[in-house]
Amino acid sequence: MSQVVLITGASRGIGAATALLAARQGYAVAVNYTANSLAADEVVRQIRQAGGQAMAVQADVAVEAQVVAMFEKVDAKFGRLSALVNNAGVVDQTTRVEAITLQRLQRMFEVNVFGSFLCAREAVRRMSTRHGGSGGAIVNVSSAAARLGSPGQYVDYAAAKGAIDTFTLGLAREVAAEGIRVNAVRPGIIDTDIHASGGLPDRVRDLAPQVPMQRAGSAEEVAASIAWLLGDGASYTTGALLDVAGGR
Repeated sequence: MSQVVLITGASRGIGAATALLAARQGYAVAVNYTANSLAADEVVRQIRQAGGQAMAVQADVAVEAQVVAMFEKVDAKFGRLSALVNNAGVVDQTTRVEAITLQRLQRMFEVNVFGSFLCAREAVRRMSTRHGGSGGAIVNVSSAAARLGSPGQYVDYAAAKGAIDTFTLGLAREVAAEGIRVNAVRPGIIDTDIHASGGLPDRVRDLAPQVPMQRAGSAEEVAASIAWLLGDGASYTTGALLDVAGGR
């Protein structure tokens, strides 16, 4: 039986690249999306066309009932979960802290932090030897912004990703003896469309010269790091925060 991975926010960018790579490595892949069903279906189509197993599953990770239903759908289709990638996340328009609204903060933390907690909770309930599981791996997608703070742009996003770093460290230690490894990747400037959704479509071009490697990274490069953390090659790695940021 194939190992089963659920990847949140997998209809585009890093999530989609991770889904395609995981399928090539033999995982049955649950492709989560919030609204863009066509994009999720295209990822599933590519996986199936290559001979893999995949399903699209809709859920807003900030809504507990939808998260629970999503995991139940994956259970019914593929069986017990082996791996979770907490990739779903949002940014907002660039702004300074004095202009941030409560509504923006709530959405930022509901998706980027609460959603990761809810999905990890459901994964642990399935993977942990304490609950009759056989172990597994969780990878949280953080950001180099957690180290840099994103002043003048997305301090709220950076703070949310800082929470993900702490969450990763705590959960890793909590479930290490129960067969579950928990790690995070912290991407830097990656060439995906998330920058346009934050109002800076040229951000990759503008910031690439500031990266020691003098270029942006690709979604596929981040996916490769996630796949390593999920796999047997990282069998003694838990509680790690892996920077994938070109030296930035």
